Amino acid sequence: MGTRVEGQREIDDATVAHYRAMGWWRGDRTHLDDFLDRVAADPEATAVVSVHADGRPTERHTYGELERLTRRCAAAFIAMGIEPGDVVSMQLPNAWEFPAIVFGALRAGAIVNPLVPIFRRRELLFILGRTEAKALFVVDRYRGFDHASMGCELAESGELPALRHVVVVRTGDDAVPAGAADFLDGFLAADEAADDPALLAELARRRRQGDDLIEIQFTSGTTGEPKGVLHSFDTVYSGGRSIGEVYGLGETDVCFMASTLAHQTGFGFGMLETLGRGMKVVYQDAWQPEQALDVFVEEGVTWTVGATTFVMDLVAAQQRSKREVPAFRLFICGGAAIPPHVVHQTHEFLGAELVAVWGMTENMIVTTTRVGDPPELVADSDGTPVDYMEVRIVDEAGAEVPVGGVGALQVRGPSQALGYFKRPDIYAAASPGEGWFDTGDLARRRADGGIRISGRTKDLVIRGGENIPVAEIENVLFTHPEVLEVAVVALPHERLGEQACAVIVPREGATVPTLAELTEYLSEKGMAKQFWPEHLRVVGSMPKTPSGKIQKFQLRAALVEADAAPAPASG
Repeated sequence: MGTRVEGQREIDDATVAHYRAMGWWRGDRTHLDDFLDRVAADPEATAVVSVHADGRPTERHTYGELERLTRRCAAAFIAMGIEPGDVVSMQLPNAWEFPAIVFGALRAGAIVNPLVPIFRRRELLFILGRTEAKALFVVDRYRGFDHASMGCELAESGELPALRHVVVVRTGDDAVPAGAADFLDGFLAADEAADDPALLAELARRRRQGDDLIEIQFTSGTTGEPKGVLHSFDTVYSGGRSIGEVYGLGETDVCFMASTLAHQTGFGFGMLETLGRGMKVVYQDAWQPEQALDVFVEEGVTWTVGATTFVMDLVAAQQRSKREVPAFRLFICGGAAIPPHVVHQTHEFLGAELVAVWGMTENMIVTTTRVGDPPELVADSDGTPVDYMEVRIVDEAGAEVPVGGVGALQVRGPSQALGYFKRPDIYAAASPGEGWFDTGDLARRRADGGIRISGRTKDLVIRGGENIPVAEIENVLFTHPEVLEVAVVALPHERLGEQACAVIVPREGATVPTLAELTEYLSEKGMAKQFWPEHLRVVGSMPKTPSGKIQKFQLRAALVEADAAPAPASG
């Protein structure tokens, strides 16, 4: 395989040969080649439409225009000293700048590190320090937060010696902070640089292969720190094959993407797959369901992929506006359980079919229901495996459970990630052998060969499709002077799927902190607001195992039961 990094697992030659023979891996071809082929085929076709929630005019770029921007970005990366294998990080909302920078970095031979917009100083300090990123791209201000100042402060703090460049994508009239470069006026190479023969020769020299790393995608987990998932062009290509092979989507389709491009969903399906297949993709930089319905009509959107929250919001918006969306036909839905009525409402109010999927940052779509499946199946199943991935459900002894049984969900196949960056120990702990990966999820085996997620062995709350890093929150709250013990568990929520609940045992004689006081404490410690718990429960003791570990499943069950109990009658 290509140049290896610390934490990247070994894959034997026979397996590589098998994946290539089956067409699941391509070896000498990448998403860059797909994109460039589309450019050559129809440079005047619309590639990206950038819709802004703040009222700025919609921006449009053809495939030819976008390709030229990627060349200018690549020239700028080379000029700033980015070498093949260097890491470039970007924390940007959905707009044309994201694919221009990503493809430009890839053409320069860099590995990209997408960062979700909700990360704050604490998360960025850890991730940028671990990856030793050479450049950081941020937006000036997004949803009221000053990303430009945070990026410059990090670069000037002395805590990130590898970080040499901060580049700001401006959305308003504010000046770029001292020490940073303006994306358009200070970073992007002059247009004539795109035609420099020396540049074209250098890009050819830096051309990537399918087994080279494309990204380090950090996902919150249960180990007390984010995990840097390693993907190659080949693994991401394999993970995206369902778009054409399962759902039948192609260049005449129009994709809508409101899920952040810094998630694997947006990165893989909303950028690499769409632009590699010649589709038009419409980006929305902040979720607004009413605006989304307008865009669906104006741009002829035919499909999207996102969490259950998005489809519920779209249905509610359509019920209010009665806006018809005649071209829309497919919503690929994952990240949280799908209530049965939502499947029916998607068809009734949006005129589209909803398919349920299960996957992870580590492997993208692994199981899916199929177009044409009855609504009852979609609401009670996470689908059957795609042809190139295997799943099994095993008990504690490693034996596969019978139909109807619940056990640990394990997967293997060509879209499985190549490891965790600089943490081979964590990946090894989730690897029972023979290429299998323990997902940390519990699943029920269905008679049709499919699965139904029934719980999680890992401590994770999934709110609206967003992973909430439970262990990190607990580690911070444990340092609160009034808290003796703490556990963060999931409580069910109709719209978001789950919300986080902090359960605390206060110190003896302490003033019991309020939820507002705890979230203020998390804010002071630099924890992103989107990770703060929405609920607080105060208990006298925690249910524990004989070894002293908190039994979260018992704690969660007790909380759900208490919330469901009727209020006592007034006397």
